[in-house]
Amino acid sequence: MSAAAHHPVYTGGDTALSSVAEAIAADWAALGVRGSFLARNLDTGEQLGFDADEPVPLASVAKVPLALVVLDRIAAGELDPGRPVTVNPGTSSVGPTGLAAFRHPATVAVGDLLLLMLSVSDNAAADALFDLVPVAETDARLRAWGCDGIRVRHRMNHLYECAAGAAGNDFSLALELAVRDEGTGRHTIETLDPAHANAGTAAALVGLLQRVWRDEIATPAATAELRRLMGHQVFTQRLAAELRADTLRWSGKTGTFLHLRHEIGVVEADSGDRVAMAALTRATRRAGLAPDIDQAIGAAGRDAFEALRS
Repeated sequence: MSAAAHHPVYTGGDTALSSVAEAIAADWAALGVRGSFLARNLDTGEQLGFDADEPVPLASVAKVPLALVVLDRIAAGELDPGRPVTVNPGTSSVGPTGLAAFRHPATVAVGDLLLLMLSVSDNAAADALFDLVPVAETDARLRAWGCDGIRVRHRMNHLYECAAGAAGNDFSLALELAVRDEGTGRHTIETLDPAHANAGTAAALVGLLQRVWRDEIATPAATAELRRLMGHQVFTQRLAAELRADTLRWSGKTGTFLHLRHEIGVVEADSGDRVAMAALTRATRRAGLAPDIDQAIGAAGRDAFEALRS
């Protein structure tokens, strides 16, 4: 099904909320964006969005469930947050930030790998954590917690391995393939196929955030630390873009790969309002840089928060 023929499935408790969801979907479609969006007031339960049950490759958003599993092991005394881990850039994961961008080996404690992974989306830090808590264990723990709409199937570097396998070192060709395949549903790059990728739905991700913010999953020590670490994210160009104020606090995690531009997180107001959001987008046009898409995600976050605050 082509992007032009797609008809979103809307979520909204009343006409006003549904109208906000419809306006967001229309704004995204006008920019050449397919996506899933869900925003939920964590205290009233009111929500709005569209296509919230559609599985989407998560890119770096997968680092949030990984962090929760690692933090749960730390809280259980099974993993020492001070344990030193040496990461060698010559053999570690590809990425533009953190240890992945280093030129020399570095030794970092487990707790600081978590900070690097969530604050600057460090792929090498994430895969170093996967060395300690393997992919299969992470996914199994999510299953045990009832997070059935989120799957962790591969390390972060596998994103780049699959892209290189399809397009060599030509990242522009990989982007072209990703956009082309989005319209056909047959994915040349395996990690863009929701059936093989680290994948999740907007509904499942908002549900995870709700449980983390309410201490209803893992242990309170783990969820509290995850909230603290997500509050250190340095990237503010998407959902947080229009939610920055002295009276608001944003805690989030972006995900970016080829045509994927995502973010999940929670905005908390001094008034007591708490709204969890997940914006998962796939561009239907070739755009390595797309500030207009980021801005549209930010506008969606603002409009949803205003509509859902008590």
